[in-house]
Amino acid sequence: MSASMIPKNFATRPGLLAGRVIFITGASGGLGGALARECARAGATVILSGRNVRKLEAVYDRIVADGGPEPALAPLDLATATAAEYDALASTIAREYGRLDGLVHAGAMLGDRSPLALYDVPTWCRVLHVNLTAPFILSQVLLPCLRRSADASMIFASSGIVKHPRPFWGAYAAAKSALESVRAMLSEELDGISNVRVNSVNPGPMRTAMRFAAYPAENPDTLPAPEAVTGAFIYLLSAESAGINGRYFDAQ
Repeated sequence: MSASMIPKNFATRPGLLAGRVIFITGASGGLGGALARECARAGATVILSGRNVRKLEAVYDRIVADGGPEPALAPLDLATATAAEYDALASTIAREYGRLDGLVHAGAMLGDRSPLALYDVPTWCRVLHVNLTAPFILSQVLLPCLRRSADASMIFASSGIVKHPRPFWGAYAAAKSALESVRAMLSEELDGISNVRVNSVNPGPMRTAMRFAAYPAENPDTLPAPEAVTGAFIYLLSAESAGINGRYFDAQ
């Protein structure tokens, strides 16, 4: 699978996402929180979703303090959310905003770093659900809101593991690889019949809690902060990427 890169002359700027409504999962985490703040700085109204309400509120406060458009909170635990919760979320967004211009699947669960022969089966099921099944469900229930946008962008946060399989990555690697198939299918199914484009972005190594859990001996100071790798996401959420569909991007 070949990777695309954003144009070298692209730069995030105030107003780039003005008027856009963007839903971000994992907004209480490193990548999701950083992306939410960058989207708000570019003028977007951001709907912050995650399971940790306290952390979501901290991102909310930061956006407001920075002078961005007032965001919204949409707490959702991808591991336990019910069909009723998904339906209620979609109904609320349709009622309050009328549409969605962007959906970013940044939420993720690492799971165990252990050999498949010893991998805990309940953990396997939970990691697959959070990283694969939940994004599929969320994409499906929010698709009507995305279809109402004149230029909607759906982005799956991917991983380098899908291009370079390695041992001991278990359910996380399986889920991310399968998610690329979902992205490819959905992008083709929507091509030509909607204004929704679907792409994925591998953010690469970042200074996040998940990275530290995967590589506890690594010096985090050698890695870029999440804010430094959001450019590809912002590009794909903006009108500057209009028409780009079905691609896998490397952020670094």
